Amino acid sequence: MIRDAETLTLLTDSVRRFVRERLVPAEERVAETDQIPEAIAAEMKAMGLYGMTIPEAYGGLALTMEEEVHVLFELCQTSPAFRSLLGTTVGIGSQGLVMDGTPEQKAAWLPRMATGEMVASFCLTEPEAGSDAAALRTRAVKDGEHYLLTGTKRYITNAPQAGVFTVMARTDPANLGAGGISAFMVDARSPGITLGKIDKKMGQRGAHTCDVIFDGCRVPAANLIGGIEGRGFKTAMKVLDKGRIHIAAVCVGVATRMLADALRYATERKQFGQAIAEFQLVQAMLADSRAELYAARCMVLDAARQRDDGKPIATEAACCKLFASEACGRIADRAVQIFGGAGYVSDSGIERFYRDVRLFRIYEGTTQIQQIVIARQMVRELQGH
Repeated sequence: MIRDAETLTLLTDSVRRFVRERLVPAEERVAETDQIPEAIAAEMKAMGLYGMTIPEAYGGLALTMEEEVHVLFELCQTSPAFRSLLGTTVGIGSQGLVMDGTPEQKAAWLPRMATGEMVASFCLTEPEAGSDAAALRTRAVKDGEHYLLTGTKRYITNAPQAGVFTVMARTDPANLGAGGISAFMVDARSPGITLGKIDKKMGQRGAHTCDVIFDGCRVPAANLIGGIEGRGFKTAMKVLDKGRIHIAAVCVGVATRMLADALRYATERKQFGQAIAEFQLVQAMLADSRAELYAARCMVLDAARQRDDGKPIATEAACCKLFASEACGRIADRAVQIFGGAGYVSDSGIERFYRDVRLFRIYEGTTQIQQIVIARQMVRELQGH
């Protein structure tokens, strides 16, 4: 659903210009330093990008899902680390609160998220748990007007910069399933929280992850999202359904950039007296990439529109995440192949994208988890008729 096409065009045009003039020139610096310049982060805040999905009542832009993916198509035609800087606040870090928080909780946290003053992170994955709810070991034990939070969360994006964590923890030790899990807003400055060392990753330098360790951290009972125990995993799944469309849109944006670079190189690089874009086997790689990119873009837009219409989109979101992330990986691989030797050295930037996009098939639900989600939904739908 696009509420005002003219306003959206102004926003996407400004984002496209920002990517071209500020982000693309900074890609190598970020890769070398593993840091995004403060000036760039400040510009993102000034543009309102941290508040894309936060309601207008709390200072956000309140973009619909369709509007959000159009912005991501533009914002992500550069190193994924730039999107990651604000991605958890726009997505999984804030959306549990937006969807299921009480009015008091929203008023307390969302305005600072919308301005970028406070970065939000999402704490679900653990050393021995992620997609498996039954394995979640982080505990939240009621103690008067507080809960005592104990456990370790792993690979938490933006944890080093976070001002608040959305944390999934087990409040009912007798219930080992999803119903025993609750969601909390936890101030990152709370005593009893320590951070592990920043992870050294295959790619996405500039986007930081680390462990978050809770050791008897006292969390006010008022920070239980929605004020009701046992709804945390349902909140997480709703957040991840939206997040999967978001990540699929990220894949489309990055793939668009990689294919544009590969096409440009193919028209400039000459072998046997002609541009390699004239060779049919190179053309096949370009054509396959364009077809997959088109399919991924159409899937993302369709799923986004269905979500905006209020339809259940668990299956569609999983389809988007599965197809777009896998297609992005194939497009990255073909781009390296088209660049040849130049694609294997760091000067072109394609090898960096090749490493960066590998993560898309893993986080927010691996490809294999998406396959399980899709198949289970298909069976449920059949049995429901």
